[in-house]
Amino acid sequence: MRFRWDWLRPVVLAPYVPTIGPVHPSVLTEDLFTDTLIAASTERWFLRYDKDIRWSDSKDETVLVQDIAHQPGDTLIPTLSRRGAGTIKVHLYGTEPGSALTATELAQKLAAEHGAASARIVRFLGPEAADGRGTRIHLQDFTTAICPAPDGPVRLLHEWPAGVQDTFAGFAQRMAADGFTFLHQQMQAKAVGPVLTAVAKGRVAGAIGPMEIRPDAIGTPQLMPQYFGVLTEHRGQGLGRLLWRAAMYWGQVNGAAYQLLQTEVAGASDRLCRSEGLTSLGFTYWQAA
Repeated sequence: MRFRWDWLRPVVLAPYVPTIGPVHPSVLTEDLFTDTLIAASTERWFLRYDKDIRWSDSKDETVLVQDIAHQPGDTLIPTLSRRGAGTIKVHLYGTEPGSALTATELAQKLAAEHGAASARIVRFLGPEAADGRGTRIHLQDFTTAICPAPDGPVRLLHEWPAGVQDTFAGFAQRMAADGFTFLHQQMQAKAVGPVLTAVAKGRVAGAIGPMEIRPDAIGTPQLMPQYFGVLTEHRGQGLGRLLWRAAMYWGQVNGAAYQLLQTEVAGASDRLCRSEGLTSLGFTYWQAA
């Protein structure tokens, strides 16, 4: 099937594509949505511009093409994630009366059919929404302003003395909940780009990375999402902002045109992005079906 853009575009309140995630508004087209259907019908799984291609050999979430509901003012796109015990997500684009109930019934039916342990409805709000909730999508545009060089105890990890580099393992272990144990494993396997680190008292106190640039769906260089965190005892000292600005400087001087980020509304990273002047593109939030 193909999506009718005159049906779908008016109800896409935030630039978010199932299985792909946030995208730059300039690449938000019917072809991008259709690509996810093509990927679901092949063994290739990954689209060439999928950000998750960095981490795995196969895609763990695909669109359930036969179960899409597509009509004027209302489109439901279900996906199945095979991670863990399995999750059904029904991405609801539209505000027609009864849409949420229809999406809930579809999610529950598909969860039973596919043996998935959980079912969710994914919904969207535009950037102007007064009741923004869930996750905010931010845009950092590197073409509109100069990102200054960082000024402080922040360097790429390999630029620190060996003794400092050795403390990253302990940092990663303490920040396992933020994904740094996995990142450290990828670093040891030399499978990812460099990582920026902030150091306090001779030890790694914060990090952001990996720093990698890849082309988006139309070939524009995009700074990819990073893991980002600071140890509890070092928060509130400005290290997070230093790391953030160092990452933006790295992205700009290495040729990225933009970066997309997702932050929990009202969380520390969200407040940082807002204070740094990033553009809000809208919100995603989910509810159990």
